[in-house]
Amino acid sequence: MTGKTDFAPEEWELVLQGPPSAGLIVATAQRGGTLRESVSIAKAYVEARQHHGESELLDEIVASRPEIDHTRYRSVEELKEHGLQHLRDSVALLARKATPEEVDEYRQFVLNLADKVANAHREGPLGLSGERVSDAERAAIDEIAGALGTANPAA
Repeated sequence: MTGKTDFAPEEWELVLQGPPSAGLIVATAQRGGTLRESVSIAKAYVEARQHHGESELLDEIVASRPEIDHTRYRSVEELKEHGLQHLRDSVALLARKATPEEVDEYRQFVLNLADKVANAHREGPLGLSGERVSDAERAAIDEIAGALGTANPAA
């Protein structure tokens, strides 16, 4: 089993940045609901902690507090570009150091987190349209899935 000690500190930081980066990409894909979407990132970590013991790698990832420095990006496009690159780099690193099952678990966790963020609030004027996920959020999740090297299972 792969854990934090198998990574150099900067590698581990890269792995930790992937999931919240995906959440932020989805949260900024559509205006509105950012507070709820931010809370949904934390909830995804809490829910993943309930499966403690199934994966040492995920246990150590979700044991940390999700953090991302969104202030260092000058635009939503720059945030998205860097976030998708974090995801590609994280998966490439994990593919070298972790088992294929652990890489798949990481991918699934990131996609689950992105889906939770997208479903955090209703879309449309004043949330009255009834749509849970906007086209922009769906597109963001598809891009995240592509960066992870997998297909979006919700598509």
